[in-house]
Amino acid sequence: MDHIEIFKALSNKSRLQMLEWLKEPEINFPEQLTVGFEHGVCVGQIQAKAGLTQSTVSEYLSILQRAGFIESTRVGQWTYYKRNEKAFTALSKIIESNL
Repeated sequence: MDHIEIFKALSNKSRLQMLEWLKEPEINFPEQLTVGFEHGVCVGQIQAKAGLTQSTVSEYLSILQRAGFIESTRVGQWTYYKRNEKAFTALSKIIESNL
């Protein structure tokens, strides 16, 4: 993905919040502690915390996934999301070398 698309994905306050929340899911999604975070955070938990419509949250998560910042795992009828930390390392290198 080109650099413009990466920075566009980060240009929305709600998407940035989602990335921040997913950095420490145990703290930010305590309701899911009983299930665990092996696959990430359930999209329903993200939607409830964001206070946005399901379609908006799905679109935002899709944008972040296309930019490589998150990964999804489907388990039954649920989809779970977690951060792709390698993408943040790559972003740091982009900033260091290009900006």
